[in-house]
Amino acid sequence: MTNADLAARIGVAPSTAHARTRSLVERGVIRGFHAAVDHARIGRGLQAIIGVTLRGGTRHDGIVTFAEEVRRLPQVVQLFFLGGTDDFMVHIAVAGSSDVRQFVVDNLSTQPFVASTRTSIIFEYHRRGVAADFS
Repeated sequence: MTNADLAARIGVAPSTAHARTRSLVERGVIRGFHAAVDHARIGRGLQAIIGVTLRGGTRHDGIVTFAEEVRRLPQVVQLFFLGGTDDFMVHIAVAGSSDVRQFVVDNLSTQPFVASTRTSIIFEYHRRGVAADFS
């Protein structure tokens, strides 16, 4: 969205919208601007969420190692560290179902810290583009 479109949408002058956006960036409220990738157009039209439970007694270093290794994998869109039944949720985008299986087998099940995984295929999702308005 352009600054002019943003200003029109929130009903302020473009200079005001620009100043408010700059202020939010400077204060660290806005931490970056990101491209929305159409995974299907790059050959990764199947997405999945994989719940990962680590082995009991896994120490901090093991958790950090697991997270660092998984987040570097090219199939990973997002990685969430959680409290609850699952320790991590891994969001991946791949070409097909055999790639999901291969990802789990090669990158998760073989990890010494991983106790179990649960895979869910994503049929559709919505990402909220704007968390809150400026007022």
